[in-house]
Amino acid sequence: MKTCQMLYPRDTATRRAVSMDGMWRFQTDGQQEGRDEHWMDGLPGTDTIPVPASFQDFYTDKDMREFTGDVWYETDVFVPGEWEGQEVAIRFGCAAHRAEVYVNGVHMISHEGGFLPFLAVVTKIVRYNAFNKVVAVVNNELNVTSIPCGETKVLGNGKKMAHPYFDFFNYSGLLRPVKLITYPKEHIEDLSLVHTFQGADALVHYQVETTGEHPVTVEVFDGLSEKIASCTGKEGTLVIPHVHKWDIRDGYLYRFVIRIMDEETVIDEYHDYIGIRTIQIRGTEILLNGRSVYLKGFGKHEDSDIVGRGFNMGVMKRDLECMKWIGANCFRTSHYPYSEEIYQMADREGILVIDEVAAVGLFKSLMNFMEASTGRETAFFQAPTIPALLENHLQCVEDMICRDKNHACVIAWSLLNEPETTDAAAVPYFEKIFAKAHEADPQKRPRTFAMIMNSLPHNCKCYPFSDFLSLNRYYGWYMLGGYEISDAENAFRKELDAWEAKELDKPVVFTEYGADTNPAEHKLPSVMWSQEYQIEYLEMCHRVFDSYPFVAGELVWNFADFQTTEGILRMNGNKKGIFTRQRQPKMAAYYYKKRWTKDLS
Repeated sequence: MKTCQMLYPRDTATRRAVSMDGMWRFQTDGQQEGRDEHWMDGLPGTDTIPVPASFQDFYTDKDMREFTGDVWYETDVFVPGEWEGQEVAIRFGCAAHRAEVYVNGVHMISHEGGFLPFLAVVTKIVRYNAFNKVVAVVNNELNVTSIPCGETKVLGNGKKMAHPYFDFFNYSGLLRPVKLITYPKEHIEDLSLVHTFQGADALVHYQVETTGEHPVTVEVFDGLSEKIASCTGKEGTLVIPHVHKWDIRDGYLYRFVIRIMDEETVIDEYHDYIGIRTIQIRGTEILLNGRSVYLKGFGKHEDSDIVGRGFNMGVMKRDLECMKWIGANCFRTSHYPYSEEIYQMADREGILVIDEVAAVGLFKSLMNFMEASTGRETAFFQAPTIPALLENHLQCVEDMICRDKNHACVIAWSLLNEPETTDAAAVPYFEKIFAKAHEADPQKRPRTFAMIMNSLPHNCKCYPFSDFLSLNRYYGWYMLGGYEISDAENAFRKELDAWEAKELDKPVVFTEYGADTNPAEHKLPSVMWSQEYQIEYLEMCHRVFDSYPFVAGELVWNFADFQTTEGILRMNGNKKGIFTRQRQPKMAAYYYKKRWTKDLS
């Protein structure tokens, strides 16, 4: 059986997917007594909590918001009798950051990695035509052997506290949908697709993995009804005549239907909605369907009021509508893979996505966004914990690509965010991560990583691994801010001149730049934190971008204000949003709408 099991659950002629979302029983375990007290057989309290959601912001006491350790979830699920003889599993969209699952008191699975799905196969444990008790214990402690990285410290009162090496709140719990699914014993496990164009047609090479030896058929439908291509065999090439290419704001999707057949009997059936497009790097250009595109958009977070990092369909819809209104064509899933439903909507809406694994915090600092601008080095990759971290990181890269490889919206993989790169010890680590991404992706998409402020042309050891450079730069904010902004512009240009002198023949995309802004603050003349200064800062950055032809994109930090760990450098969160946390526009949103809607590419 494949390690990733990433096919999105769908109802078909042979499969069923039943939502387990709703109010689950809930209990924190600050004394770590749950296992000894056999909470897997049933939780002691009566509290309930919504799933999916982060648990931190529902309560009114600070101990709950900051709780670090094990939290327990419990629900009862009915398994129909007609499912007997099939495989039955529970699919968790994610559990941040690690989980153990019990069904009817029996341990089913342990999973590490907080932003990707996992499957607990419960066929032999469940009682059919009866309710079954499902218990998940989720742990949100941070360490340096799993991603995202950080520390867990113990306060004088004995309570644990998360110290992230990253600048966003450590929201956790069962953040994404949970589904009870059934599928045949002999079933489809994976589908891989590679697209090329031949005149007006598309050639789609496919590969299907199954658990048996019965023959496979693949059919392609235009919309839901008209069959336009078909092929037999677990591997082959489909010819799509007069293909409607997937493109920006034209998210045209074909319906692919895969079946395992026993003569005329369907053993298993799965379908997916696929956009057909190509993506490649040519010199300093990013090419979509052979046409140069300039990336315009955002770094984002899955972050909203009350539910934290929990998947919220309404917020997803609002975010995509705001992106369309402002003229954006791209976002980066900073700093972790997002909910699968978000990629599905990006596919439908024709929005480009740089898909990022949760490798953030590989720079040992509780304030790396500040300390990196000082040139501080941490020798992160010399630590004895690196082999364990690398193993987890590689697995997360493989799982992310296995899950997301067929999404037309995904145009690149971002494999680390703001790691330490000035130490030669980072090179073999990067080499393995980038090789794994190339090996895992049948479409061989471009690979990149987001470079922190001290990763500069003269000292960064790892930029050669990237197919395009992703620069996170804050000239005019974390360094040379306010009235010094003229010197910030000169320093910014000096760095880009140094990159240009290296004659890399690669695109550069600015994956972060921005200025914190209080949406209620106006000041004439401007000062830092005012809306006026945010626009002056952005105008300076764009003057720089527009001066260098190798710049292929601008993804401002951030789409919306988001929650962070409390501290004197953050006023109830990061306020660099172009929109407020409630998804209302700041002045800068109208500035971007004017800049980004000059053309519709």
